[in-house]
Amino acid sequence: MTAKIAYQGEPGANSHVACADAYPAMEAAPYASFEDALEAVASGKADLGMIPIENSANGRVADVHHLMPSAKLHIVGEYFMPVHHQLMAVPGATLKTIKTVQSHVQALGQCRRTMRSLGLTPLIGADTAGSAAEIARAGDVTRAAIASGLAAEVYGLEILKRDVEDFPNNTTRFVVLSRDKAWAPAGRGLTVTTFVFKVRNIPAALYKALGGFATNGLNMTKLESYQLDGGFVATQFYADVEGHPKDPALKRALEELKFFSVDLTILGVYPAHDFRVAARAVEAQAEAIKGKRGR
Repeated sequence: MTAKIAYQGEPGANSHVACADAYPAMEAAPYASFEDALEAVASGKADLGMIPIENSANGRVADVHHLMPSAKLHIVGEYFMPVHHQLMAVPGATLKTIKTVQSHVQALGQCRRTMRSLGLTPLIGADTAGSAAEIARAGDVTRAAIASGLAAEVYGLEILKRDVEDFPNNTTRFVVLSRDKAWAPAGRGLTVTTFVFKVRNIPAALYKALGGFATNGLNMTKLESYQLDGGFVATQFYADVEGHPKDPALKRALEELKFFSVDLTILGVYPAHDFRVAARAVEAQAEAIKGKRGR
């Protein structure tokens, strides 16, 4: 039986493309919502899940951060995918006939400038490929969609304008989820540790909780907060830090974090994707050049 990897969206969605790129030997299985995709992994219907978590141009993907801890899954990998959006419509439509453009809210946010320059009214759809399918069914030359080139092929749409994203380096980061815990081995290249925590209700608790990461020279690449239980009392923090919990520096920082926080949960310890490794190398080279110039 072929192993399955779950994603949110219709066939042809960017998450589908990410699954095919990163795990070509696995069967990509579409699900209507993030909750459905996560439940498929948790229940064993799928072996892995490919979930977008943030975009370089439009920030974090809504809902994903607070869904992952409750799903009781483990992050076992990350994948950075350059995303190029295509403006598409039914055969016969042109840039002059289209009036509205439909897509996932993230895709619309990544193409604001193009939509404005073309005078198009954005309409939020459930996902990119689903929007393409809806436009194809409607057969209306005044309606367009923003989706992948694969979606245009799947649903028989014509691309009216290519690569309509606002930034040519537009990139989405995905996390790969499994129901089985599988930490990357320590000491084998750059590793990312993802965790969630809540701070104690005392003055300067967050400052004190994070102090150990600074004093131990650790690179925290992500820190976001969101409210719990629909109120403004309980705040949970989601963080990514480069390092392995068995590394002395990160071990000390996590111990200090535990002293000033509650419900610390490590969601995953996984190898950094090549994109992150390359970015770090470029940063290090830039810092070295800067240091030489400053002498």
